[in-house]
Amino acid sequence: MGRIAVIGAGMGAMATAARLAVAGHRVVVYERAETYGGAVRRFERDGFAFDTGPGLLPLPAVYRDLFVKTGKQPLEECVELVQVDPSSRHLFADGTEVSLPNASRAGVVTALDEALGAGAGDRWGDFLVRAREAWDRTRRPLLEEPLWPNWSVLADREPYPSVPHKKLLRTRRATTLAEVAAWELRDPRLTALLESQALAYGLDPRVAPASAAVLPYMEHAFGTWYVRGGIRELARAVYERCVARRVEFRFGASVERIVEKDGRAAGVELAGGTSQAFGSGGGTVADADFVVAGVAPGMLDSLVAGTAIRGAGEVAPQRGAPSRLTVLLALRGGRPEGVAHRTVVHTTDREEELGRLFGEHPGLPAAPTVTVSRPDDMALVPDPEHEAVALTVTVPSGLKVSESDVDRVLGVAERALPGLRDRLLWHEVRTPADIAEATGADGGAVPAPALAAADGRLLHPSNGTRVPGLFAAGGWSHPGGGLPHAGMSGALVAGLIVEGPEFRGSQ
Repeated sequence: MGRIAVIGAGMGAMATAARLAVAGHRVVVYERAETYGGAVRRFERDGFAFDTGPGLLPLPAVYRDLFVKTGKQPLEECVELVQVDPSSRHLFADGTEVSLPNASRAGVVTALDEALGAGAGDRWGDFLVRAREAWDRTRRPLLEEPLWPNWSVLADREPYPSVPHKKLLRTRRATTLAEVAAWELRDPRLTALLESQALAYGLDPRVAPASAAVLPYMEHAFGTWYVRGGIRELARAVYERCVARRVEFRFGASVERIVEKDGRAAGVELAGGTSQAFGSGGGTVADADFVVAGVAPGMLDSLVAGTAIRGAGEVAPQRGAPSRLTVLLALRGGRPEGVAHRTVVHTTDREEELGRLFGEHPGLPAAPTVTVSRPDDMALVPDPEHEAVALTVTVPSGLKVSESDVDRVLGVAERALPGLRDRLLWHEVRTPADIAEATGADGGAVPAPALAAADGRLLHPSNGTRVPGLFAAGGWSHPGGGLPHAGMSGALVAGLIVEGPEFRGSQ
């Protein structure tokens, strides 16, 4: 079979490598860092451990499928999956709060009615029914198949079945997530609940298409899961599955150029410049029959000198996506019984937050939406008398974070963690610059999942490129960002290499 060079050891790249190795290919992964996982990293200090990337796993079926297809040991024998319940707790600007059960429509409806008033639950439940229709219409072309050559069909068609809305003698239908909230949910707290899902993926709800309704639907339908020991344990399991399938990893290996021969990708050139046969060691050029790039768009463009990766009329890579600010907290005092794993503290000024995130003068708002993660996991703390907490905020990419920014985040988090500052032993900050260092993405940008409509702005470039033999995997290619989507990109790229351009996805 063929020789495969994989650039990067992120989740999408490793998922691709494992599947190709099982198909009989010889696979070597070249990673410029000294570890695997891409954005899925871990920070450890004084017996505390924290995920510095995603902290929860939606749609675990993607990784279950990866482990079924690549070995005898299923995912649950390699990591411990825990369904998080409640799925989330929400603290709203007016002081009301609600805890939403995991993967239970009836439970969510009841909880919302009790917390927000009669009718709130039904409006949210009816919204989820419509979101399911959008999911059913887009699941296969957006997640399970290579991007259609006529992708503009996905760009032009809004799959969300909006409710007719009469205004000034005109009947209109929602085309953005903000309009869905205003016209169909009709409650500022339900609006905050919906829009926080978009913000978590770095999407502006004022322009995000109504089809973004699939994001809360995915969480509702398939549940929210935690990996015992942290999401980094999932990255470890995928890495070990690759190694078990005889994938070779070269860490500290920076790829400078994708080598072309006779008009197709033929290998990679590493820092140093001398030639070598594929995988023989000691040189800096590795021959390959196929190259898989699991890197951000700017990096991919720079690796293929003088060649257009994407042609006219193709989906353009997303640029300027927001980033994340993460504050890791080591606290004295154990985690209280019964607290939610995830609490979302909503902004008290929606317009300021959206303006600072997506406007002309980017910055951190006075009271940003903060997600507080409090895992019930003794593997993350030195003993039961301490607690490890992570605070996450969506911020503009490239934001230079100040101590006053961190202080504002801590102030918001105190709404969910009373007495936080009295318990604080120390904190560690992870900024957009840290994400940029880990992933190579400009400004530490984090890609959003692919979504239909919106003129194709939220689609991602196809996994194939204009250079024969060169493929793209991971969050910056189809089907976009997020842990499940990275795993799906691995299945698509492996299918295209093994079965050829006629591959149409798993049935």
